[in-house]
Amino acid sequence: MSDQTAQLSTKVDPRGLRFAAGVTTVLLALTLILNSAWPLAVQAVVFAISVAFGVQASPYGQLFKRLIRPRLGPPKELEDAAPPRFAQLVGLVFAVAGLIGYLTGVTVLGVVATGFALVAAFVNAAVGLCLGCEAYLLIHRIRTPTRDTNAATN
Repeated sequence: MSDQTAQLSTKVDPRGLRFAAGVTTVLLALTLILNSAWPLAVQAVVFAISVAFGVQASPYGQLFKRLIRPRLGPPKELEDAAPPRFAQLVGLVFAVAGLIGYLTGVTVLGVVATGFALVAAFVNAAVGLCLGCEAYLLIHRIRTPTRDTNAATN
């Protein structure tokens, strides 16, 4: 694999991320409307695939790549795949917490965890703001020391 191919594989089409967030929003809303763990279980599997293999490998990523992106043409720019992958991990944590709630009869945990995930997915789908991605960037900034030594002495 060339360096350019490796670099491209770490970039994702932001339109695909918003599409995936839209589908996620529907499944999470169905979970709450139906008061059923089944749509949440499906979404948890999708989150797990995205975390393990990358957002491009998820079922929603594949659907976007094969059916939607060819009709849209190339994106204006690509985004780093690491923040959305982290966001999928956060979504997985909320989905698992929700599943634990629903499956153990602690429905309030299921509803609250699903509700938090739903809000994040909806915001991403509606306006393109990925809350998990923003958390990733904030954590990255906190963990990465600044190289400007003049700022520390002033």
